Amino acid sequence: MNSNDYSVFIEDLEKKYGDFKAVDKISLKVNKGEIFGFLGPNGAGKSTTIKMLTGLIIPSSGKAFVNGFNVFKEAEKIRENIGYMSQKFSLYDDLTVNENIDFYAGIYKISKNIKKQRKDWIIEISDIKEYLNIRTSSLSLGLKQRLALGCAIMHKPAILFLDEPTSGVDPISRRKFWNLIYEMAEEKKTVFVTTHYMDEADYCDRLAMIYNGKIIADGSPESLKQKINNQVILEIITDNAVKTRNILEKNIDYIELFFFGQGIHIVIDNINKKDEILNCLKKENINIINSEFKNPSLENVFVSLINRERK
Repeated sequence: MNSNDYSVFIEDLEKKYGDFKAVDKISLKVNKGEIFGFLGPNGAGKSTTIKMLTGLIIPSSGKAFVNGFNVFKEAEKIRENIGYMSQKFSLYDDLTVNENIDFYAGIYKISKNIKKQRKDWIIEISDIKEYLNIRTSSLSLGLKQRLALGCAIMHKPAILFLDEPTSGVDPISRRKFWNLIYEMAEEKKTVFVTTHYMDEADYCDRLAMIYNGKIIADGSPESLKQKINNQVILEIITDNAVKTRNILEKNIDYIELFFFGQGIHIVIDNINKKDEILNCLKKENINIINSEFKNPSLENVFVSLINRERK
């Protein structure tokens, strides 16, 4: 299989620090022009993987190609062909917005004849025109985020790596940010984004879930939801979730049980168990506010897969 056929091609990629495996022989392929989500909790190995792919750290072993370039031998060429936005916005707080844009234009060697056009484009997509002469340190997280993205794509790279780009950002700013990502995807750019927000994962064409340095599942959001299709999720809302959980743990045979919002999600293998569950709670004088079956979400899938790994 030709690695040039993919934006990202990884085979048995590993990163070790002494005896600790931050990334444990992972393999995946990212198609050209797709939004690929790399999903996992903090410390799972997402950032380490993206740093290897962007040439910031050298892998311990395995194979990896980005836009056809070998991460072991051609890190400089990779950096010329990608955009990268790290968890901590790669902006200079002591510079104004305009000065940051000029700085990155220099870093990416934007020629003078197209510099103004690119600057105007960045200002437009970032919606940041009224802040040009303000120090970046004064911007909100949402504005910093859009400016950082604009700077990262100033040279119009074929592949964009985003490492936890919306961490700590309010929901409205997150939605605006994803609108920009969709616009990039429409231009056939590849977007490789790491996140621990489950709702963001649904925005992606395909996903890989990583836990303890290992890929535990990959596929489209819908195909991943099918991984627990032989199970049903019963949501129970009562006036005492903790007591409800304790009763169910002691008396009901279930696959998984966890808090979800104000209620409890209990994963069972048969819808007929609902009556047994509700009767059990009624005998213990639990006030049941609502109970209904729910379609599995990516969060359900991820929690389920992680629990299996732990077991």
